[in-house]
Amino acid sequence: MNLRLRRVVAVLAMPALLMAAAGASPPPVRQSHPVIGTWRITMPDGSCSETYRIRSDGTTLVFSNEEVAESTFSISDQPDKDGFYKEVDTIVKDNGKRDCLGDVSEVGHSSTTYLLFHPSGDMFLMCVERRTDKCLGPFIRVKGNAI
Repeated sequence: MNLRLRRVVAVLAMPALLMAAAGASPPPVRQSHPVIGTWRITMPDGSCSETYRIRSDGTTLVFSNEEVAESTFSISDQPDKDGFYKEVDTIVKDNGKRDCLGDVSEVGHSSTTYLLFHPSGDMFLMCVERRTDKCLGPFIRVKGNAI
């Protein structure tokens, strides 16, 4: 990574790192927001699944293979004209074990994604851009209190 790009990444990550270091709480999300709940995504070959518990206090708990990670997030309250919700997620804790892809999440890493919900509210796609050709999913809502 060149020096200029490193500086840009450092500047963009600074607010999230400062918030985590200061113990600041993420902004709350309305309880009726479609993202609130427990979601599961399974790898295409069925070998592994990830479970996300997304809470209205702006925190997420993720179980992926051997990894357990916690993050804070903010998400737009309403979708844009194309139906996408912008989400910014920052890892604040990780147990250092490998996830379904064999990776270890880096504390402080922040990512921006765009969520597109199925009309049923029980599925969504997570996209890297506001279009559906670069997405993960579907994430399926888990009913009840099971993780």
